[in-house]
Formats: sequence, C-alpha cells, structure tokens
Amino acid sequence: MAVLRALCRGLLRGADRASPFTSKRGPRTHYKGRGARRAGVLTAGKKFIRVPQMVPDFVVPDLAGFKLKPYVSYRAPEGSEPPATAKQLFDELVAPRIEKDVKDGTFDPGNLQKYGFEPTQDGKLFQIFPKNYMR
Repeated sequence: MAVLRALCRGLLRGADRASPFTSKRGPRTHYKGRGARRAGVLTAGKKFIRVPQMVPDFVVPDLAGFKLKPYVSYRAPEGSEPPATAKQLFDELVAPRIEKDVKDGTFDPGNLQKYGFEPTQDGKLFQIFPKNYMR
C-alpha cells in the first residue's frame, strides 16, 4: 500500500512540475511578462533608467492611396501561374546574361560563379541550381 501511495505522490509531483510556470506559481516578486524587451536597464537600487537607443523605432511607410489589403482570404482563387521549374529559372535569369557575354566576347567558361553557379554544393541542406533563383 505504501508503494502505491509513493508512486501516486511521485506522479502528482511530476505532473505539477510539468505544468506551465506562471506568475501565480512563483513568489510574490516574480513577474513573468510577455516576452517584450525592456527599454532600459534596472540599477542595483531597483531604479529603472530608460535608454533611448533601446527603445524600438518602427519605420512605417505612408500607405495613403494603397489599394491592397493586408488580409488574403482562404477563399481567394489559386494563382494563375504554374510553379517555376529549374529550366524556366535558368532561361529567365542566367541565359540572357550568358548570351550577352558571348555576343560581347567576354564569356569565360572558367568563371561561371559570375552567373551564380557554384563549383560544389556539398553540405547544403537544399541544393539550388542556379544560385540566384527568383524571389
């Protein structure tokens, strides 16, 4: 019987430690906050000094006369363009630059890094060819 009681007590204590740590569970002086950074420093005497460089400065463009809305409905129709393939990306981005250099006589097959090609793509999570894909 004592083993069962000890097992239940351990399970309950473990469950209590697994619950989220809120300001109600901590001491009176604990203030959890919501993840915002302080705009200053707290001195040893518990005095807060505001530092103007630490205050976030949001730069918002003037959107007067802007026709697009920030929300896109899930009921919006699918895009009309199919997803881009590697050949399309090459034809649109790299091929015109290579053709221009061939016409000008400045094309060097040993210097393909100029067009975004990389000699090896080992160790990359996603191997991209060519490097400068459309964004």
